[in-house]
Amino acid sequence: MHIMEMIRSHPVMPQFELDDMRIFLRIAAECGQTCVSCADACLAEKTRDQLVRCISINLDCADISLVTQRIVMRQGAPDIKLIQSQVQTFAMACRSCREECARHAAMHEHCRICAEVCARCEEACARLLRFFPATVAQDSR
Repeated sequence: MHIMEMIRSHPVMPQFELDDMRIFLRIAAECGQTCVSCADACLAEKTRDQLVRCISINLDCADISLVTQRIVMRQGAPDIKLIQSQVQTFAMACRSCREECARHAAMHEHCRICAEVCARCEEACARLLRFFPATVAQDSR
């Protein structure tokens, strides 16, 4: 993954362990792509009128995924509170998408897959959030 070469070559080391960051970025990218694919599959379903909320949440999660990846990768002068807030928001989007896709999983395989990927990504967000000092978590309330 060339992005990790870029991160390692940056003069400022990231606030996260490199391996944890690599895993997070990989899972976040997979989640975003899976959500876009699930939304597209929902649009192709004959029952798409029953999947409008699922489509919307999938697209929200995909967009939030991309923004979160970009913010997490920035190392120069990171705003720790902003990064933490964004990762928390992404975890919330993953949870929302997982729950909505799970509602349709019995009928649509793509929703089952998406729910699983969102669950993994929600866990990856939780792992990344461990790196934030408790004072940051308290200050952002």
